[in-house]
Parts: sequence; structure tokens; C-alpha cells
Amino acid sequence: MAHAIWNGSINFGLVTIPVRLFTAVRENEIHFNMLHKTDKGRINFQRVCSVDGKKVDWNDIVKGYELDDGQYVIISDEDIKKVRIEATQSIDITEFVDLADINPILFDKPYYLEPEKKGRHAYALLRDALAESGKVGIATVVIRTKEYLCALKPNGNALVLELMHYPDEIVDAGDFDFPAENQKVAPAEMKAAKMLIDTMGAKFKPEEFRDRYRDAMMSMIEARAKGKPIKTKAVKAKPATEVVNLMDVLQESLKRGSGKKRETAANGKSSGNGKAKRKVAARA
Repeated sequence: MAHAIWNGSINFGLVTIPVRLFTAVRENEIHFNMLHKTDKGRINFQRVCSVDGKKVDWNDIVKGYELDDGQYVIISDEDIKKVRIEATQSIDITEFVDLADINPILFDKPYYLEPEKKGRHAYALLRDALAESGKVGIATVVIRTKEYLCALKPNGNALVLELMHYPDEIVDAGDFDFPAENQKVAPAEMKAAKMLIDTMGAKFKPEEFRDRYRDAMMSMIEARAKGKPIKTKAVKAKPATEVVNLMDVLQESLKRGSGKKRETAANGKSSGNGKAKRKVAARA
């Protein structure tokens, strides 16, 4: 049974919905420990001062914030306590906005909000009202000692609280050299590109995708644990091709896509990875 990491309520207007907060994602990355090669002992890293090179005890370590001139301001735990945001145990919705108006790059980490028994009806009402209106609730919430900007979004039967980045945390796109939005393209190229997109169209089924690197890594680890030889595959980098005529490349892509569709239809299944056949519809 999952454990709630936060208990509180959703507040909008005069409505209060008691809820519990649960992590909606789990980390599946593979982690390694650093070991001594000769005896497999765990490696411990020491705290060493960069000035005198001596080992430092925990009692002699303080927090410091580096200023622009390279100097440090020493900050105590008491200093930090004085600026902690009051934990109100509530998700206070300040406004409702169209989901389409939020730049997806602002979204960070999702959590499930589960209603307490006495709040189930109001929870369902808010969830369904958001789903029908296409809106999300913008709110703030304090988790542990930090205040977060967040959005409440309907997701099937659930309300999801998604923590958001503040605008000043996003790197300005103007720092990069992207093509202008009004970049001129030939009408024929645009038509061919849209046809290719339609040809490759499919209903998104996330369960069909797997972390191939993690699967391969776990297979290698299991083989190593059993003393079996490790099978390796030669990986050849796909050579970059010089695009001389974009229209020719688009038309060739359409031709190959149509051929693959006919082959899939004839075989009645996808080739190679055993996934369920994807239905696609090319525009005539």
C-alpha cells in the first residue's frame, strides 16, 4: 500500500476537499555502487577541505551561498528556519485557465490526489467540471518546506497535481538559434510533410514502449550474476545524409511508408518487435 507524502485539502471558493498526495511516477533507473576491485568493499567518500586538504568532521561543516565575486555568505539552520513558508496543508486554487494556454515545458512532476471519504463527491464534481470545461486549476502548495506552483488536472478517474517550474527557471529560447516561426516553405513541401505525418499517424499506446536500455542492462546484469557470457551487438551509427532536395526526400519517405503499410496489412501484424499492429490512415 502506497504511503501518502502529504495530507491536506483542495480549496476553491468556499469548497474544501480533504485529500492525500501520492507520488504518480517511480524511478526505474539502474544505480551502481562503487566497490574496491580486490575485495568488493563499498567505497566511502571523505569530506576533504579544498584549502588545507584535511578531512573535515560533520560538526565543522556549515552552509554557504556563493556571491558573484566568489565570496561566501555563511547561513545557519536558524537563518533557514526564519524564511520557511508556512505549511498551510492546503492546495489553494487561485484561478482556472485553459490547459492549452500553459507551455508544456513548465510542467515538472505529477502526483495523484486521492480524496478522503467525506470529500469524494466534491472531488468528483471538480474533476468532471475541469474535464468538461478543458480547464486546469492553478494553485500553490507547500510540501515539506518549499512552496510550489502547481496545476490540478483531470486524468481519467483521478485528479493529478502537477508541480510546475517558475518562469525564471526556464532557459530563454532566445539563447538559441532556432528557425523563425514565419520561415518560408514551399506549399508542395508542406503538403508532402502533412501527408507523411498522416501516413505515420497512430493512436498513442504508451504501454507498447519500453526502456530498451534498462532491459538490455538488466539482461546483462542477470547474465553476469549467473556467470554466463555477455552477448554484444555491434551498433553502427546511422550515417548522416546530405539533403539536396527536401521534396525528393519527403516523396521517398511517403513511398516507403505506403509500402510498409501494405506489407503490414498483408502479414496481419507488425514486423520485428512483436508489437500490436498500428492502424494508420494515409490521406489520398
